[in-house]
Amino acid sequence: MLTIETKELEISLELKRKVKMICKFACAKPIFINGNIKSIKETNIAYVMPYIIKANNIDYLMFDECDDIFVNGYEKVEKRY
Repeated sequence: MLTIETKELEISLELKRKVKMICKFACAKPIFINGNIKSIKETNIAYVMPYIIKANNIDYLMFDECDDIFVNGYEKVEKRY
């Protein structure tokens, strides 16, 4: 029997601060959704769900320590500086 374990990942305060500052200049209100890790116990299989930041009906998907930001899915990529 497969057992799936889920662990929630908190968005860092530094990332929240940066996003809020950018959204303030863009007159947008961000909504933060924490990511998570889903892993199958007793295997090395895991899936990392990214953080999702919603602003002006656009979803921005971000991973920790990754310079890429995905916009409305995984097809369009923007570089984070």
